[in-house]
Amino acid sequence: MSLSMLYLVILVAAATALVAVAVVRATHRLGLPALLVFLGIGLLLGEGGLGIEFDDMAAAQTLGTLALAIILIDGGLSTRFSTIRDQLRPASVLATVGVGVSVAVTTLATHFVLGFNWQIALLLGAVVASTDAAAIFSVLRGVSLPRKVSGVLEAESGLNDAPAFILVATFASTAATGQSDGWAVLGLIVWQLVIGAAIGFAVGFGGAALVRHLALPVAGLYPLTVFSLGLSAFALAGVSNASGILAAYIAALILGNSSLPHRAATASFGVGFGWVAQVGLFTMLGLLASPTSLPAAILPGIAVGLILTLLARPLSVFICLLPFRFSLPEQVLISWAGLRGAVPIVLATIPAAAHLSGAGYLWDIVFVLVVVFTLVQGPTLPWVAKRLTLSGKRHVRDLDMEAAPLDTIDGEVLSVAVPPGSQLSGMHLFELRLPEPTAVVGVVREGVLTRPNADFRIKVDDEMLVITPGRLRETVEDRLEALSQGGRLTRWHLGVEKSAPPARRRFWQRADRNGDQDTASNRNGV
Repeated sequence: MSLSMLYLVILVAAATALVAVAVVRATHRLGLPALLVFLGIGLLLGEGGLGIEFDDMAAAQTLGTLALAIILIDGGLSTRFSTIRDQLRPASVLATVGVGVSVAVTTLATHFVLGFNWQIALLLGAVVASTDAAAIFSVLRGVSLPRKVSGVLEAESGLNDAPAFILVATFASTAATGQSDGWAVLGLIVWQLVIGAAIGFAVGFGGAALVRHLALPVAGLYPLTVFSLGLSAFALAGVSNASGILAAYIAALILGNSSLPHRAATASFGVGFGWVAQVGLFTMLGLLASPTSLPAAILPGIAVGLILTLLARPLSVFICLLPFRFSLPEQVLISWAGLRGAVPIVLATIPAAAHLSGAGYLWDIVFVLVVVFTLVQGPTLPWVAKRLTLSGKRHVRDLDMEAAPLDTIDGEVLSVAVPPGSQLSGMHLFELRLPEPTAVVGVVREGVLTRPNADFRIKVDDEMLVITPGRLRETVEDRLEALSQGGRLTRWHLGVEKSAPPARRRFWQRADRNGDQDTASNRNGV
């Protein structure tokens, strides 16, 4: 490549990134994952627009897998274990059994209802079975949902990519060679999942211990080190013929929830690197699409999407969550929020790279399905949550903020919205009784930041800025949510009391039962 060509490539890439960043905010307000923007940019740059030709499915599969690993590392670093801890069991069942149920139902329906041959139907079922981490993260984190629901969805989207990858690769290999050994396939699946998870745990815990004892001369090297550990888990599992993306996600999840130096900077670095991967991945997938062949896939794509969204996904959610305590509205919302994104499109490149008969048509169907149903499900998710009376159940959200003092005290900044109907309205700050050393450092009211005192009265539409140590974040969130729903006399029964001496614990509980605000204010962190 000549130097002038290099300049041109860099110019096009930089302009693409700047345009993508400019329109991401608009899609976020509409509840749309950013993937649609990047896919659209790829289409405009491709053969139907500027004429850039890219049709190498094998290269797309390789680059797409790497990009997905980076996106999952970002997701793992930014996911709070406290959010998904209690939902790991149902999420794991959804990521394994749920994928199998979706594959079976979609395969049967597309074969008998739509008339697809068994090979294409089976591959199609496996390709669209998993939800997409990038789509889930970008949509859910802008919607106020109960922790129980968001935790299941986030954990499932991070865990179910690996089983789907294994199934698609296995089915494609079987179709290409015409040979199938059920026990060998089962053994391979178990090996990839178990060894991939083991490598993820080993790199995560070992890497956390290593980073804590490092004394790097430049603070900026810590984020690079942590992210490199996630990529190391991905590569190490890959050379072991195990699931690299599962190893990368687990390692990043452990690293992101460990007490590491410069954790805020590491999270910001991960988000930025993740966005670079998303822009590159989705733009590349848009380049792969051919405007001349997509129209023929519109009706089949919509039909398969309806089967998946209205039959396969709800059935898998109902079966998998049956042993767990999920209400019917929660199951419906989890079903509707099972967004598909880059993962199915990348998976569809596997049979295409193997040059299987009908693989190109399958890729077009998946592309149409992802675009159409992301447009339908993403913007309507808040409306569905509201109709199911599950919207607004969670009023504490993260602030994307990086500050060196927060790393020093291992602190985090929370933004607490006070919506209409919240029992927080009318309360004084000292009545919150937040655990020490948590502090409400500011309140934004009508666009003006106020520094409050203990007697400051909270109103609807206020936004409180709360600083709390990371170890108390879950306790603070639980306390504020309980106050929002139950008011100032809500029982103080959270984790911070469980670690206190029995006499002091009984003292606090008695003060809470009696509504003794003066006594309670003695342990107020404001």
